[in-house]
Amino acid sequence: MRWLLLIVLLTGCSAIPLSSAGPQVDRVPQGTLDAVTARTSLAALPVNTPGRLDGYVRDCSGGKACVFGQPWFDTDGDGCDQRSQVLARDLTGVERKPGRCGVQAGTLDDPYTGTSVTGVSKIQIDHVVPLAEMWRSGAASWAPEQRLAAANDLRNLVAVSGKVNQSKSDKTPDEWMPPNAGYACSYGRIYVTVKAAYGLSVAPAERSALERALTTCG
Repeated sequence: MRWLLLIVLLTGCSAIPLSSAGPQVDRVPQGTLDAVTARTSLAALPVNTPGRLDGYVRDCSGGKACVFGQPWFDTDGDGCDQRSQVLARDLTGVERKPGRCGVQAGTLDDPYTGTSVTGVSKIQIDHVVPLAEMWRSGAASWAPEQRLAAANDLRNLVAVSGKVNQSKSDKTPDEWMPPNAGYACSYGRIYVTVKAAYGLSVAPAERSALERALTTCG
């Protein structure tokens, strides 16, 4: 229950992108470490080779293992699941479903591409630190309640275009960064915040990529 209570307190803003050069953007979830603290926290993270994905099952359908729990669990029991909370947080011009918390319309300034996305069906919620990566770097040994809390931690959730989220998949920063180069600092800060909060390890290449991202911070 302690992990579930932590999640209730986590609300905030979202993030933006890395590839073609663009102006630096500082739009991150509430609770994200500042650049100086992120650098210090990154240096303190344990460096290990990523573990295996044995036992990792994200799908909950048909009685499957679902090791991180039901997606977008309503952690605080207010009737508004985490996906809806992130959409309401990150979109502008939000329209909710009649009598419900679910978001049916709004516009996203996509943090990962720097483009505007209209239409909730085109928007997905990204786990900045992918759940598969969490599993490889420590979460495999956690209690189910801790994994549920981590999967729904608003510090790690960002609304982005569905296409760019699909291109990222479960990749780590050494394998993928958001297409908007101006978002490297913010993305690195979010990623390190989550890794540090849960005591997760980093692989050598992953750490080097995060160090490069944090050098772009103004």
